[in-house]
Amino acid sequence: MERIYNFSAGPGTLPVSALEEARDEMLVYKDAGASIMEISHRSSQYTAVAEATRQHFRDLLGLGEDWHILFLQGGASLQFYQSALNGMRPGETANYVLTGSWAKKAYAEAKRIGATHIAATSGDSAFDHIPPTSTWNVSGDAPWVHITSNNTIYGTQFADDPQIDIPLLCDASSDFLSRPMDMERYDLIYAGAQKNIGPAGATVVLVRQSFLDRIPAGLPTMLDYRTHAEDLFHTPPVFAVYMIEKVLRWIKEGGSLVDMKRRNDEKAAVLYDRIDATDFYRGHARKESRSNMNVTFRLPSEELEARFIAEAKKEGLVSLKGHRSVGGIRASIYNACPREGVAALASFMEQFEAKNG
Repeated sequence: MERIYNFSAGPGTLPVSALEEARDEMLVYKDAGASIMEISHRSSQYTAVAEATRQHFRDLLGLGEDWHILFLQGGASLQFYQSALNGMRPGETANYVLTGSWAKKAYAEAKRIGATHIAATSGDSAFDHIPPTSTWNVSGDAPWVHITSNNTIYGTQFADDPQIDIPLLCDASSDFLSRPMDMERYDLIYAGAQKNIGPAGATVVLVRQSFLDRIPAGLPTMLDYRTHAEDLFHTPPVFAVYMIEKVLRWIKEGGSLVDMKRRNDEKAAVLYDRIDATDFYRGHARKESRSNMNVTFRLPSEELEARFIAEAKKEGLVSLKGHRSVGGIRASIYNACPREGVAALASFMEQFEAKNG
């Protein structure tokens, strides 16, 4: 069976070269005499994989020695709670910018821990845009502001790193390493791997030493970032990290994150140009807030949307159904989604409109 074009919001498409390399190493990894999934997480072979993966992150993002790179589990959903648990001290107020369902979930978890404040929200317009920083109302005792850089459900994305006077905490799960980031703006970034950098099962957390230094005492051992920054405390998600290393190497082989952003800009433009060509397709996100990762749009009726999804599947274009909470169509075109797949979808959209418009 030939590979189809997968537009799933997650787990997303992985580079074919990374999958082929993993296939060839599946039974025996280098000189280990066994699969990477069968050897000790303290072995020299896995240690080399983990160190190489961290170095890829440092190279791609320009991370200094004050940054720790953690490979955790539980997805971004656990980080909603863990980031706030580590980052909130008595007398401080956690500030959140609500730009979609996942941002709301992060805010709800922080409320379990202490005082919270909504600095900005686009909820009153169905999360169709990113509130400009000029409209943010950050509380005076805020140690940081939490943002969700890309919103998979609604198809919105921060156009650049917010320029504010206090540090940012960021859920970057669905656009991580799709473009450069000004790391000076951030104290902590977390990302579930399964969108852009690897398979499900690992969550990457980038955290500054200065953030670790202010973590309250007495946290549960496994939820304290310092536990994982100081030592290999427990068995990490070995296979997921192994695959992340291959994906990051693939990114580096394609150039810098500036090059990756250019390719993602070009891919997204193919679909947005098709959406904007007529009024048959209606994009959800405002143009200035459109995501390069998740292109969301509607057709004139739900009946046509169901037909669109069914007919696209016959053409090898799959996982285009919008999130169950909003409906419509969603094409997730992460880093490894090939340009030809996006072109095939745009061509199908043109043909479908010609038959049904």
